[in-house]
Amino acid sequence: MFKGTSLFRLILGLLICLPLANVSWAAHITHNPTKSKSQSQKISESQRTRRRYHHLARSRSAVATPVSMHRRYHERFHMSSFAEDIAAGDITTGEDSVVRQAAVDALGNMNGTVVAVEPTSGRVLAMVNQKLALSSGAQPCSTIKLSVALAALNEGLISKDTEVALGRRSAMNLTEALAHSNNAYFEALGRELGFEKVAYYAHEYGLGELAGYDIPGEQLGEYPDEVIPEKLGGVGKMCSFGEGVSMTPLQLGAMVAAIANGGTLYYLQHPTTPEEVADFQPRIKRQLDIAPLIPEISDGMAGAVQYGTARSVRLNFNEEEILGKTGTCSHAGTRFGWFASYANTSVGRVVVVVFLQGGRPTFGPKAAEIAGRMYRNLYDHNFFTVGTNAGPSFPPDDAAVKTVTTPSQQ
Repeated sequence: MFKGTSLFRLILGLLICLPLANVSWAAHITHNPTKSKSQSQKISESQRTRRRYHHLARSRSAVATPVSMHRRYHERFHMSSFAEDIAAGDITTGEDSVVRQAAVDALGNMNGTVVAVEPTSGRVLAMVNQKLALSSGAQPCSTIKLSVALAALNEGLISKDTEVALGRRSAMNLTEALAHSNNAYFEALGRELGFEKVAYYAHEYGLGELAGYDIPGEQLGEYPDEVIPEKLGGVGKMCSFGEGVSMTPLQLGAMVAAIANGGTLYYLQHPTTPEEVADFQPRIKRQLDIAPLIPEISDGMAGAVQYGTARSVRLNFNEEEILGKTGTCSHAGTRFGWFASYANTSVGRVVVVVFLQGGRPTFGPKAAEIAGRMYRNLYDHNFFTVGTNAGPSFPPDDAAVKTVTTPSQQ
């Protein structure tokens, strides 16, 4: 009886447990696909994540590397490029009224000076902001290249077509070097010439001495007695940027006037009364042996205006040929912008020197743009037209006006 009861309980227990086992088995079967799906999703997400992290790591590396290797340097300037009433106090009685007004309008509110010179006599037709024009000057920047080019030509070192090697695969001639103001080219010329010859010709062309004849308040520029240290660039930098040199707008005007007239270096004179204008007599400082060299540099000076660093002239003026040279550099928190030029015309030949000082808006092409506006103003007032009274008064070709040769002033 006991055994029968025990067997009955065993069978009954099995019958009770069998559905529970089915439920457990069914649940297990149902759970596995879910788990499998979850595992499949996890694997898939992990692959995408790894690819994404790999991509981000590469992109961050690519962006971060240049920043750490190439930090941009921004020069700080302490002088404004703009000024008001800069012509206040100018003595204008003996100036050409048309030329002066053209210069004043062209300069506007830029912090600078404009000097206009009659190249056939040395008469200063206009000098706007005379305080700055007559000051001790500033670094000539790339305008020094005119003096260096004439020196190299005079020494027979180059012609305008001579190719100067600037590297393994680069070379340039004088015309392109002047037009584009190539520093490496003129540094090479300077090193080849040496300091003594570079300095000799610079003094011959009027640097380091007064440019004017008895002009009250004129100060002297400076040309060093010895080459600047190599750590500052040596003679190379003196010939490409004018490093260590101080040049005045009048000195540059006198040199460019000599180029424009064929080789006569005049003392610049600034008449201040109608009587001085009526009695004006040109005064020659010395004759420069550059007449055969002028055609060699003219193409480069014309190229600067046509397609080079001074092409901003043509924003305002295209009617007459303008030849010139720009200069841009900075010193002690002040940027300088130079442009020296002359109008290559048969009537109304005039030399225009624009010198600017200030900050980032100040540079050589801006000075060239101002000169272009001035030439435009002159042209609109018939300055370059035969038979008008607008042009400057050239000395007559008779014995009543004689040129006076005067010993050099120091």
